[in-house]
Amino acid sequence: MRDFFKYFLASVLGFVVGTIVLFFLFLGIVSLLVSSLQSDTEVTVRDKSVVEIRLQYPVKERSSKNPFESFDYDAFESRQELGLHDILRNIDKARRDERIKGIFLNLSSLSMGIATLDEIRGALSEFRTSGKFIYAYADSYSQGAYYLASVANTVAVNPEGGVELRGLHTELMFFKGALDKLGIEPEVIRHGKFKSAIEPFTLDKMSPENREQISRLLGSVWNTWLGNISADRKLPKEELQAIADQYRSRKAKDALDLRLIDKTAYFDEVTDDLRKQCGLEEKEKVRYVELQKYNKAYVKPEKEFSNRKIAVVYAVGEIRSGQGSDEVIGSERISEAIRKARLDTTVKAIVLRVNSPGGSALASEVIWREALLARKAKPLVVSMGDLAASGGYYISCIADTIVAQANTLTGSIGVFGLLFNTQNMWKDKLGITFDTVRTGRFADIGSLSRPLTAEERAIYQEEVEQIYNVFIGHVAEGRNMTTAAVDSIGQGRIWSGTDAKQIGLVDVIGGLETAKSIAAKMAGLDNYRTVNYPEQKEFLQKLMEDFSADAKAYFAKEELGESYRYYAKLREVLNSQGIQARLPYELFIY
Repeated sequence: MRDFFKYFLASVLGFVVGTIVLFFLFLGIVSLLVSSLQSDTEVTVRDKSVVEIRLQYPVKERSSKNPFESFDYDAFESRQELGLHDILRNIDKARRDERIKGIFLNLSSLSMGIATLDEIRGALSEFRTSGKFIYAYADSYSQGAYYLASVANTVAVNPEGGVELRGLHTELMFFKGALDKLGIEPEVIRHGKFKSAIEPFTLDKMSPENREQISRLLGSVWNTWLGNISADRKLPKEELQAIADQYRSRKAKDALDLRLIDKTAYFDEVTDDLRKQCGLEEKEKVRYVELQKYNKAYVKPEKEFSNRKIAVVYAVGEIRSGQGSDEVIGSERISEAIRKARLDTTVKAIVLRVNSPGGSALASEVIWREALLARKAKPLVVSMGDLAASGGYYISCIADTIVAQANTLTGSIGVFGLLFNTQNMWKDKLGITFDTVRTGRFADIGSLSRPLTAEERAIYQEEVEQIYNVFIGHVAEGRNMTTAAVDSIGQGRIWSGTDAKQIGLVDVIGGLETAKSIAAKMAGLDNYRTVNYPEQKEFLQKLMEDFSADAKAYFAKEELGESYRYYAKLREVLNSQGIQARLPYELFIY
């Protein structure tokens, strides 16, 4: 009887605790729904206002409809995070809005790709042509933040802060030592001396070929940065290079003396400056409008409504077979989106926005075919984001025109196969062995419990070569080059957008708006509107699919901090065995 009451009370307690947890979860969902509805309410903008831009979150291509993606589990509230598309749209809107006097860049931190950074910087530069001001301020500037801030009319920093300008570097993580300790042997089949995607698993440092291409890439990015800073700050590139080489800009005073900034100031002094530039009285408050709120403000469009459309198809993330998601390019979903745009008679041109490190070679082929059909039907322009490498270039190469930012990472025209032989790990570390019965010599090809035989390796090598030949054939067709010429600049080598233009892989340096303009001109459109594909999943659908995954990712990020990206990348690569056209490592440029 005593045990009965013990288990009965435990069950009751469990029920009560579970009910309480579900109740608070329900309240959270309701609050999210309410905030979502409220966010659709139009925002009123007062005269003499200033748009405040803070970019403290990772900037994606499109604003997410999933509130849990930006959910703060500590504060238990959702933060609205705008994607690049909405950031650019609102900067242009502010340029045309008579109520807006200027933009305040509050740059405490930045988290975005280098091409995305260029895209936003270009939009701000266009904003300046309106005659309105841009005022940048930070307690301290990282290099990326300063690069963005340098476009401003006024650049200020806290007197006790600083400005970083010391040159770029990148770090690659190598897993060979860890795999050796675990008894895991990578089985690599590749084409091309520059297909360095597999190096983190086979070497403990960069190969000479990989070091060469990364050095050239960094040099190209750095040259673009110096050129843009030089133009806006009226400082010679040679002088900026000397500042970086000697690490002369560390303190705020250093930056002021070197003319990297215009003034040192505390935030209250910055507020006074903004008040004056907005034409407000001394006792009036500065009328800040956060970019997220300004997103809901109405401004009359430059052109009248048109039924003629340009479709922007967003291909973002790793390329895989199947449906994918808003963050993963699924061959079925993206192909369907391109097909829908092709068959829609009101769509007069298509812009394929690619931001991808590549992925499955077969999935890339499926998307390429649909892109080819689209090009035959109407103008097709590709706009490249931070990455359009390997499979990302595979799906881009057939376009009429390819547009990339100067700092876009592209190329990587190559194919590799990656398998892991875990035999020694099981045997030596755990004492586990395997024995196999098969009905054919190759029945267990690709098994993780043993190494590849010479015949099996030859089969994989043949498949890699076949896919590579198809790949360079597609590039040769799309770029009007010979396969020999493509091979000479391929073999897995990565290029900056600037270098890619010089060798014929890219046509125009510019961003998404440039690509739209080219597409409109090709279609003979003076007036048009854009429609975005594929359609993003609605709130409730995303809620059911993503809550668990987002919560896990949030707490993992909280626990691992800056190291989370390495953990995520290792998980991604270990789950991506087989024949790939991809860049599995990421270049984090600091």
